Amino acid sequence: MDRSQKADAVAQLNAVFNEVSVVVVTRNLGMTVAQSTALRLKMRDAGATYKVAKNRLANLALENTDYVGLGDMLTGPVGLAWSTDPVAAAKAAVEFAKTNDKLEIVGGSMGSVVLDEAGIKALASMPSLDELRAKLIGLVNAPATKIAQVVTAPAAKVARVFAAYADKAA
Repeated sequence: MDRSQKADAVAQLNAVFNEVSVVVVTRNLGMTVAQSTALRLKMRDAGATYKVAKNRLANLALENTDYVGLGDMLTGPVGLAWSTDPVAAAKAAVEFAKTNDKLEIVGGSMGSVVLDEAGIKALASMPSLDELRAKLIGLVNAPATKIAQVVTAPAAKVARVFAAYADKAA
C-alpha cells in the first residue's frame, strides 16, 4: 500500500466508525480463506460487515470517534466486525466463534462503552432489532384485536337471539 491508499483506508474506516452502532474486535488465529469467506457471508447475511485491517491504520481511524477505547484491543492479527444494528455483528461473530476455534472474540464497543468478551457475548444473546420490532408490533396489535372482538361479540349474540326467535316462530 502506498501513502495515498493508506490515507483512503483510514478515511473509509473513520467514516464507518462514525456511522455504526457496534464494533466487535476478533482475533484470527490462522483462519483459512474458506473460513474467512464463510465468516464474511455470515456477517453479510446478518446485516454486518467484517474486515481485517492493519492495526496502525485502524488506530488512526479510531481517532475522533466514539470507539477510541478499542485501541488497546488492536494487537496481533485482528479483524473488525461492525453493524448499524447493535446486535447483528456481535451475534454473527459469537455464533461463528462457537463453530470455529480459530476465531476468538477479543471485545468491542457500543459507542463509547467498551465491552470485553463477556459483554459481547451478552450483547449477542439479546434479540435483534427486527425481533424487537416484531414483538413491539405484536404487543401493540393485541389490544386492538381484543377490543374488536369485545365490541363485535354483543352484536353477534343479539343476532343469534333473533335467529333463534325466527326459527322458533317458523
